[in-house]
Amino acid sequence: MSRFFATGSDSESEESSSADEITPKAPGTTLKQSLLLSDDEEDTKRVVRSAKDKRFEELTNLIKTIRNAMKIRDMAKCLEEFEQLCRAFLKSKNIVDKEGVPSFYIRLLADLEDYLNQLWEDKEGKKKMNKNNAKALSTLRQKIRKYNRDFETEITAYKENPQESADEEDDKEMGESGSSSDSDGEADGEISATSFLKKKPESEASKMLKGAKDSGDESSSSDEDEDEDWGEDSEESGRESSDEEDKKTYLAEAFLKPAHGTEKGEIKKGSKKRDKIKPRKRIEGEGEEEGGEEVEGGWEKVKYGVPLVKEKPKMFAKGTEINTAVVVKKLNEILQARGKKGTDRAAQIELLHALAAIAAEHNLGQGILVKIKFNIIASLYDYNPNLAAFMKPEMWKKCLDCIDELLDILFEHNDIFIGENIAEDSENLAISDQPFRVRGCVLTLVERMDEEFTKIMQNTDPHSQEYVDNLKDEGRVCGIIDRLLEYLGNKGSTEEICRVYLRRIMHTYYKFDYKAHRRTLGLQGETKSEQDQEESEGEDSALIMDRLCKFIYAKDRTDRIRTCAILCHIYHHALHSRWYQARDLMLMSHLQDNIHHSDPPVQILYNRTMVQLGICAFRQGMIKDAHNALLDIQSSGRAKELLGQGLLMRNMQERNAEQEKIEKRRQVPFHMHINLELLECVYLVSAMLLEIPYMAAHEFDARRRMISKQFHHQLRVGERQPLLGPPESMREHVVAASKAMKMGDWRTCHSFIINEKMNSKVWDLFPEAQRVREMLVRKIQEESLRTYLFTYSSVYDSISMETLSEMFQLEMPTVHSIISKMIINEELMASLDQPTQTVVMHRTEPTSLQNMALQLAEKLGSLVENNERVFDLKQGVYGGYFNRDQKGGYQQKQSYQRDQKGGYQQNKGGYQRGGYRNQNQSNY
Repeated sequence: MSRFFATGSDSESEESSSADEITPKAPGTTLKQSLLLSDDEEDTKRVVRSAKDKRFEELTNLIKTIRNAMKIRDMAKCLEEFEQLCRAFLKSKNIVDKEGVPSFYIRLLADLEDYLNQLWEDKEGKKKMNKNNAKALSTLRQKIRKYNRDFETEITAYKENPQESADEEDDKEMGESGSSSDSDGEADGEISATSFLKKKPESEASKMLKGAKDSGDESSSSDEDEDEDWGEDSEESGRESSDEEDKKTYLAEAFLKPAHGTEKGEIKKGSKKRDKIKPRKRIEGEGEEEGGEEVEGGWEKVKYGVPLVKEKPKMFAKGTEINTAVVVKKLNEILQARGKKGTDRAAQIELLHALAAIAAEHNLGQGILVKIKFNIIASLYDYNPNLAAFMKPEMWKKCLDCIDELLDILFEHNDIFIGENIAEDSENLAISDQPFRVRGCVLTLVERMDEEFTKIMQNTDPHSQEYVDNLKDEGRVCGIIDRLLEYLGNKGSTEEICRVYLRRIMHTYYKFDYKAHRRTLGLQGETKSEQDQEESEGEDSALIMDRLCKFIYAKDRTDRIRTCAILCHIYHHALHSRWYQARDLMLMSHLQDNIHHSDPPVQILYNRTMVQLGICAFRQGMIKDAHNALLDIQSSGRAKELLGQGLLMRNMQERNAEQEKIEKRRQVPFHMHINLELLECVYLVSAMLLEIPYMAAHEFDARRRMISKQFHHQLRVGERQPLLGPPESMREHVVAASKAMKMGDWRTCHSFIINEKMNSKVWDLFPEAQRVREMLVRKIQEESLRTYLFTYSSVYDSISMETLSEMFQLEMPTVHSIISKMIINEELMASLDQPTQTVVMHRTEPTSLQNMALQLAEKLGSLVENNERVFDLKQGVYGGYFNRDQKGGYQQKQSYQRDQKGGYQQNKGGYQRGGYRNQNQSNY
């Protein structure tokens, strides 16, 4: 029957006629390309379709493109197509409102989010991505998370029963593609059914990831990934060996509609069974299929594609004589690949280990073994090419083991000479009468190991158990440094010894020596084992620091090492409350004059030292010194950044991404941090003890200066609050205590500063917490007494010192001393009556009304000055613009007026505050 007389209802005749006219093609061409050649397919394109079909077809096409991009990990393409998909979905909003969100759309959103999350967690995969894909990955991840919030309920429902949605789409795809698949027609139904039953159902995202990672995976025309993974090799070889007749029959069968009860029916049965049977885990080695038939052998877990059997490359050809020259040649061959693109660094490390084992097995001497060890350690350091990346735990352990083994060899064989100045030509690696000479530097390896340890600590979550486990390695690192010290003590130069000493100092200076502290207090260990341990231990950390630092002071020729040693020494003194030694060393070194020319790590160390010095002064009761030491750090508002304990949020204009990476590498590990809340509390309490009496003494002085701007800011914040409740934070406690001290109420002030909450947050963190609390109570009592006398001196004619002693619970000599100092410094206009032990007020201070009059006079004077200045400015501009020739005369006239004004001020000197006071003092 001719195709021109065919009706649209007779589908069989259409398919048979199109199959007769199609010429046979190569089996590699896809089914869709064959279908496009059909005239009937062109006729169907002209069929009028509904708006829903058009919109949904547009969505499905975009979804297919996204899934293809997911298979090849093309994130840029995924991002572009996802944006188009969002726009297309927005266009079809009216249809979606009527029909509901299509299931295939929800499935894509869920799968895409899972896929992106898995990609994001795959750190190795992210490193291999190019710049565009990595950028597109982060952008798409943010967009999909934000976009999926609108479909949370639908995605949750899909995730609860993902198989149902997936099967619906599979049935739809099977109906479109007919019976086409990669396998033969007879076995097609069986493979698809067994694959779904036996194979563990996994999400689309994980399938995409596995397909992209597998090097042997090839793209095919079918959308069903399960079918193409099973028996792919055997089917392709079968197709290649078939003749032309098989090709024709294959193409004919592809276009024929299958009869009822044949393969398609079996596929549908299998899909229905999949709907009924919930996915279950397949046990390895399971040999029974669903119908009870047994399969030969058990299941074996394999990766997709052709299994690659890696054989270890043979070091030397069979029969080769193993000697030093051959091993050195092989070593150079391995090292030539170092740093080249595509080199497997892990395999390179394994080869070097194997080469070391061969050298040890054939007794080629310790010289070649030392050289191989040097290269193994260098390869471990090069495993992460990125400077910001840190070593993995297994690599770190290998590195420590290799350095220990290298030091063991060097200690056992004193005849091995190592140095950077030994040329490769002059190396002596073979066993001979001459000592071994190897090019290399152990000190450089240990310094790099120390830097890697710091990087590991910087990049580990400080609140995790992993951080504690990593910190335990510090003992091993210090042990290696001590062994290197012992080795270089005999063979190293002075410069090398100074460098190692500094490394040892950097691991010691920030640690508080509790055992030495107990010995100074005269305490002994509670148990006999602790006492024995204390006796068996070596010298205190103070003696170690003193010995190491003094060697550097005497022998070092570089300013940087000496500067770091001085700062660490000061820090250690301050940490152990040796205030006078720390202060004298800081003043004698004059570091504060030229520290601005040092590099940022040294500046961070200087800031840490100054902060520790201020805290030490506070513990010793030197409140003014503590405030001066902490002023620069705390007034900047960037204490966290200046101490190297974190970065503040800034605009990209102030700091770009590269600068941020550099600053992150300068951060101090968490176990070396200084408590910022303790630091701020010490500063605010010091400022309170200095500022409140000063404010009371200069209450009506308009020109009074601020001792601490940050403290005044906290006071203003507290005054602005409309409702004052009980203090909660540390700052609120200090503000509340300041208000109580203003009134001379030392008990309330004491209760706000020292209580359970403040003890747990701040004061208990000090080694001698009780002594610090006693010192604080004493200072609060003394400063409250001074504030009380400044505030209420105008009320009293005389006051008994005994009354003041009882009021502030201070001894009589202390009260006498405080009042005498105030009288000598002319802060208090009074005299002491010794027989009656009273303070007689002289009332030379102006009253509050007179003080207000003084302030008014000062403000009026400044207002007159400002008005005259504005008037002169206007006249000067006018004269200068229109009468340029008379400008000089105007200026002389202006100066004359200013002289007149100055004379006016001199004549009216009584309005000035000093003159008013001088006039009134004689009257009183």
